[in-house]
Amino acid sequence: MKTETKAESLKRLSYIEGHLAGVRKMIEEDKYCVDVLKQSFAIRRALEKLEAILLDGHLHTCVVTGIRDGREADVTAELLELYKLANK
Repeated sequence: MKTETKAESLKRLSYIEGHLAGVRKMIEEDKYCVDVLKQSFAIRRALEKLEAILLDGHLHTCVVTGIRDGREADVTAELLELYKLANK
């Protein structure tokens, strides 16, 4: 994993962890449901952004290397598996 991808991913994870803790606290304090839902939507968007960062890094490093090393079938199978998981 590239250094910048790792740093960006860890930053995004910290953001997600903070939001999760905030949502937990909101639920414990019986905050208004719409406010809790807005925060949960923000967490989902942050997770999607994390996935995009990781996928972008993977496509620009591991996939390229795998194809250069002659592992096209393995690389394609992994990408298809990711696609299927993302669309469940």
